[in-house]
This record gives sequence, structure tokens and C-alpha cells, in this order.
Amino acid sequence: MSAFDSAPEILARSDGATIAYRLLAGEVPGIVFLGGFHSDMTGAKALYLEEYCRKSRRAFVRFDYFGHGASSGDFAEGTIGRWRDDSVAIIDSLTSGPQILVGSSMGGWVMLLAALARPERIAALVGIAGAPDFTQELLWPRLTPAQRAEIEERGQIVLASDYDPAGYLYRRELIEEGRRHLLLGGPIPLEMPVRLLHGMRDESVPWQLSLRLADRLASRDVRVTLIKDGDHRLSTAPDLAPLAQTLDALTAFPS
Repeated sequence: MSAFDSAPEILARSDGATIAYRLLAGEVPGIVFLGGFHSDMTGAKALYLEEYCRKSRRAFVRFDYFGHGASSGDFAEGTIGRWRDDSVAIIDSLTSGPQILVGSSMGGWVMLLAALARPERIAALVGIAGAPDFTQELLWPRLTPAQRAEIEERGQIVLASDYDPAGYLYRRELIEEGRRHLLLGGPIPLEMPVRLLHGMRDESVPWQLSLRLADRLASRDVRVTLIKDGDHRLSTAPDLAPLAQTLDALTAFPS
């Protein structure tokens, strides 16, 4: 359980939206956690990282994207670009000095986009079952011709999910806007150290996607760690141990 029991802090955006967050003061490089699609900052990995940073006296921020958790907005109106902008706003407004971005699932895509927007602020990147380009690489191929017709005609579709019995709502705008932020089609000009952790039993995001990402990154300091029995969540104690070890190494010799 988090040490925070009160309501989260709120960052107001210029457009009237609000981002809910938790901030832990400490040493740099700080750590910023970027969650996945439909997740929030109360998840196991976010709280694990908070405790890790508390013990190591390291600065830490976890937050909810637009339409997620305690932040304002309708989830269905969220886009990759919007969530990228939320992440950049958090980095700009709540952190100082170098930061390590830790992105889980979709957060691995948002992490890369935020780093491209603020490369001078980012000391390293850590992806956990990262899903760059997921709208094009994973979602669109999953749709049948009938489902593609439905999303084109109705503007949205609900698909079954292993993580929510009600399924997940996907809007056409999410897919179309996501195409403006695709990264895997060419070199990704990021030079900082990158660590990619991926479970080989991940049924949501194939571990091979992390290998493709590693190949596309300009950085020569890229390492992929495959966790043989790890699933997509990578939230058990054995699955989280490599994350702590990765952060220990990155913070011992920050770039």
C-alpha cells in the first residue's frame, strides 16, 4: 500500500484539464512512471517504484493521464499525443534535473515520445513490456474486416479484454491520431541508455516488439532483458526484481 492516503495532488493544464499525481522529493536522477492503456497510478508497478524510491531517497513521480484514474477528462477522448503532452507537462512542471522514464506497456510508447520532446532532460529509459505503435502494430491487425467497418462507420468499437470484463472502448480517433506518432518505421534518434524488460509469456504485447525497438533506437547502450515466465503485467515479486536491479545500475552510474 502507498504511504499516501490523502487525495492526490493536482496539476492544472492551460486548457482547463487536470492531471492527478503523486510526488516524492529526493535525489536525482529522479524517476517518472508512465502507466499503460486504461491503467492508473495505483497499480502494482507504480507503488513498487514509489517504495523503491522512498528507500533509496530518490525523487519519484507517478500520475494519471487524461481520462485515467483521478485525472479529468473522458477516457474515450484520449489520444497518444494527448497522453504524450501530459507526460511532458509532468516532466516540465514537477521535476528538475535528469530523469529516468519508466514506461509500462503503452507507457513505453509515450515514454519514447516524451523523451523525443525533452531529450536534454532524460538520463535513461526503461520499458516494461513496452508497446510502441500499439494502435497500428497490435490493435489494427487484430480487427476483422467487419470490425474495421464498424469503427469506420460508428467511430468506435468495444473489444474484449483480459483486464476488464466490460471490454475496452477504442475510438477511430485513437487509431488515426496514433498514426502521427509511429516510431518503428525508421530510426529513433534517442541517444540515452535504454533498458527493455519483457516477459516471454506476454499474450498482449509480443516480446519480439522489444527487439524491434532495440534495433530502431540510435543509442548504442540498449539492453533487452527477457523474463522467461513473465506475463504482460510483470507485477509479481520475481518479475519486479529485474526492474529494481536495472534501476540500481542506472542510478549508480547516471549518464
